Amino acid sequence: MLRTTESWETSFEPVSSLTGIGPGSRVWVPGPLTASMNVFAVVHASYAGAALVDSPAGATHAVLSPSGLATLLDDGAADRLVVVVAGDGLAPDVAARAAHGGLEVHHYYGAAELSFVAWGSHRDDLRPFPDVELSVRGGEVWVRSPYLCLRYDGAAGPLRRDVDGWATVGDRGTLAPDGRLLLHGRPEAVTTGGATIWPSEVEAVLRPVARGELAVLGVPHPDLGAVLVAVLTDASDRGALVVAARDLLTEAARPRRWYHRDALPLTSGGKVDRRALAELVVTGSAGIHPLTGSTVDP
Repeated sequence: MLRTTESWETSFEPVSSLTGIGPGSRVWVPGPLTASMNVFAVVHASYAGAALVDSPAGATHAVLSPSGLATLLDDGAADRLVVVVAGDGLAPDVAARAAHGGLEVHHYYGAAELSFVAWGSHRDDLRPFPDVELSVRGGEVWVRSPYLCLRYDGAAGPLRRDVDGWATVGDRGTLAPDGRLLLHGRPEAVTTGGATIWPSEVEAVLRPVARGELAVLGVPHPDLGAVLVAVLTDASDRGALVVAARDLLTEAARPRRWYHRDALPLTSGGKVDRRALAELVVTGSAGIHPLTGSTVDP
């Protein structure tokens, strides 16, 4: 895609103001440069006069995925860092753990086509980025801002525009009454028994009930076309989630099968790898276990 130099630089100043990155800062960006969040971080550091470093030792700032932050905390290598987290939703408990450990945590949602969209401390605390307007239409998040890309340089992608300058990449979400953007992701819809279900919206309903992480996805079914399954990182969450699904979801939107895996597989960009997870479920691979118990599936 094509982006003007002016649109890059327009977003540099608010990021510098929010994070304190400037001359004298030392920024650690361990992720691959195939991810737009890391490309921006490297270019922004150069623009701001900051130095890039190759480890958290001596760094003042870090740009990480949620899984990268969790690993950093597990390793005990963090000390008074300002951490910018993107690439996937940052769970509130991980953000709280980081803050308790002395880190200053910033979390943002964006897309390569849209640049920065919303900013906060974790996935449930996202508010519009400076100079960004947000709207939700039919469950899709639309953005109007000075940071949008011009067009794709090559094959078309998910970006769509309207005549009033608004754009979307199809991410699902809702706007809370207090202005927070609650994101539900961009997984493909699943058709089960003739009903079209967005797994991301099912996850948004179930996630507040879970102690661990979860992913909802569709897998093939010979009669229904597909069925929804839920994969949990904390097996003990199943009972409460079954009850929540019965109380809060339509019959078609309730997961029919429940599985446990110690960790959800991730892409190189730190997002849940739903394709790999679906393959694990379908093939019954080692490490993923069906959950059964006294509670009957909805």
